[in-house]
Amino acid sequence: MTDAWEALQRECARCQECSLCQTRQNVVFGVGNPQAELMLVGEGPGAHEDEQGIPFVGKAGKLLDDMLAMIGLDRTKVYIANVVKCRPPGNRDPLNVEQDACIGYLLRQIDLIRPKILVCLGRIAALRLISDKFRITKEHGLWFDCNGIRTTAIYHPSALLRDPSKRPESFDDLKSIQREVLRICTRTELYLPWLPQQEPPA
Repeated sequence: MTDAWEALQRECARCQECSLCQTRQNVVFGVGNPQAELMLVGEGPGAHEDEQGIPFVGKAGKLLDDMLAMIGLDRTKVYIANVVKCRPPGNRDPLNVEQDACIGYLLRQIDLIRPKILVCLGRIAALRLISDKFRITKEHGLWFDCNGIRTTAIYHPSALLRDPSKRPESFDDLKSIQREVLRICTRTELYLPWLPQQEPPA
């Protein structure tokens, strides 16, 4: 897998398949464990991500880290990527033509990682990976079988920053994800303090 993964990273770094390549500072390939059983997919990089080349490093990234911590996870135990790897100007939604140009990289990432659980962070990822008729307000937290992968969608952390009233629903969705991790993942150890056999992360 290592050779294929590195080759994909190099190919992605050189990509000029859409106009986003003209304004990017960095290609934001992904972060985390490429052998993770749980993969999270967002929409696209923002300004901080474009500067650092790492997904979810701004305020939304801090909230995502907190959300993962609530269910005993951190970035070393998951893999995080986006539908598009370059920042859309002004943090607008990526256009369909931009998503079409980039989606192949994400699908190849998913194929190489082979996660048992896939979590779409927000509407754009869910429309691409679950259904083109997906409604995030109605269907967040529901589970789907997408090419043999247990898949769900939750509100994007940016949406929770804009509208904190959605946080209780999101916590319920996170607990559902935690239950699925405990049910089907065999290599993902959650840090759950009430389970004495587990050691806290270093």
